[in-house]
Amino acid sequence: MGPVLAGFLQLLALIGALALAYIPLGNYMARVYSSDKHWRVEKWIYKGIGANPDAEMTWPAYLRGVLAFSAVSVLFLYLLQRLQGILPGSLGFSSVNPAQSFNTAVSFVTNTNWQSYYGEQTMGHVVQTAGLAVQNFVSAAVGIAVAVALVRGFARSRTGELGNFWSDLVRGTLRILVPGAAIAAIVLVACGAIQNFSGIHEVGQFMGGSQQWNGGAVASQEAIKEFGTNGGGYFNANSAHPFENPTPFTNLFEIFLLLVIPFSLTRTFGVMVGSIKQGYAILATMATIWVGFVALMMWSEFAHHGTALQAAGGAYEGKEVRFGVGSSSIFAVSTTLTSTGAVDSFHSSFTGLGGGITILGMQLGEIAPGGTGSGLYGMLIMAVIAVFIAGLMVGRTPEYLGKKIGSREIKLAACYILITPALVLIFTAASMALPTPPHSMLNSGAHGFSEVLYAFSSAANNNGSAFAGLNANTDWFNTMTGLAMLLGRFLPMVFVLALAGSLAEQKPVPATAGTLRTEKPLFTGLLVGAILIITGLTYFPALALGPLAEGLAS
Repeated sequence: MGPVLAGFLQLLALIGALALAYIPLGNYMARVYSSDKHWRVEKWIYKGIGANPDAEMTWPAYLRGVLAFSAVSVLFLYLLQRLQGILPGSLGFSSVNPAQSFNTAVSFVTNTNWQSYYGEQTMGHVVQTAGLAVQNFVSAAVGIAVAVALVRGFARSRTGELGNFWSDLVRGTLRILVPGAAIAAIVLVACGAIQNFSGIHEVGQFMGGSQQWNGGAVASQEAIKEFGTNGGGYFNANSAHPFENPTPFTNLFEIFLLLVIPFSLTRTFGVMVGSIKQGYAILATMATIWVGFVALMMWSEFAHHGTALQAAGGAYEGKEVRFGVGSSSIFAVSTTLTSTGAVDSFHSSFTGLGGGITILGMQLGEIAPGGTGSGLYGMLIMAVIAVFIAGLMVGRTPEYLGKKIGSREIKLAACYILITPALVLIFTAASMALPTPPHSMLNSGAHGFSEVLYAFSSAANNNGSAFAGLNANTDWFNTMTGLAMLLGRFLPMVFVLALAGSLAEQKPVPATAGTLRTEKPLFTGLLVGAILIITGLTYFPALALGPLAEGLAS
């Protein structure tokens, strides 16, 4: 079997698995967020934190809950790292320095999981499990909660209430993420991923020196790392490390995990707004972009015109021979079109155009299918923009799901789509203009610029992967990427929740003969076109200086 056919068959198997999970998981998540019953353990948690799970919240109150919880999470994780040197299970590692502690705390709380450190050489068992792994669960649950609040904004009318943040947070964690990650961890352990709390072991002598590895609760963290679209690896090699990702089957399984919730949330959306077809329209948009990007990536990596690459049958540099070019291409596209950021190959070693595809995937806003929750609310914002564009074409007040898209709604949507590109481009420009930051680049020229552009595209879009050539463990990059992650996560949430509140206050508008049918393929095409055009106009100059210049020159 040739490598191209193998990659194609893996893609078909992945699509089949996602299709099988789509309806049951999507329906289950809709029931979770629509139920008025609380589990006993949930009641204990509510009592412990002093929350009333039945109290409805307006969008400002919901936002205060999101920000307060996230602020406490950042502080807790920061202190845990700063105190690591005196904690049990530290494996002898010292406390993490302040700049890196800040960056890592922000990274995991914002569901970014950007890592400017070697995990196996920096973090002990307590920080990994009680700190990073916990944030992998709750940061994903926060994203889903905000998406559900926006869906309620479309589904409800004549009220400003969007549900209860604390109830949504706890339910998402206990009813969706914990059981799903537990099943996934068992599968990974059965397939060879490690799960222990062993210390550091010397595993052999190599070229006159010794090699040492430490164990850890790797399988359980790997499971939620993918299932919650987090991406932070226990080891520096991430999902290219055999302790995290042992076989081609686990590689495909991990791709399935990072895609299954974002895709299935479109079903949840359809059920909660009372129109399954609307969910299918959003799903079709996400799937069209994802499949298109996978096809482009495979073409770029298999059919590159370089003599050496043609002789080898594809661009194999930086890719695990266990997985091959096809599977690595699917993983790279899936992890950058979601907010996962995990890697099973090194994106810096991809062809110039292949690396550009990974950057563009993040710059779309990671909405195809995007992260846990963030992908759905990002796509719904783009749907609002697309409806507005259609309204301008026909001279009619735009409507979406029975809600009028007026000046207030479109201003909020416009702010949402402008904030992240502004962060990416401003921080990238500052890093290239100042004298010291460019010293962190491993390469010069177009590829070096791509390293910096990738870093801030990843940070501001809460992805977390890197081009791997950039030395990001400096005061400048730790601080600036930390700020990009904070602003890129929470400023968009402000606009999402404000939009949700505005929509929930409206009374429904009955559909007429002139109403745009947003469940039809025509709207799906309009939405795909709007996403690609808006992103292209925003980022084309920067992409032309980096991956496009490198790809055309090679």
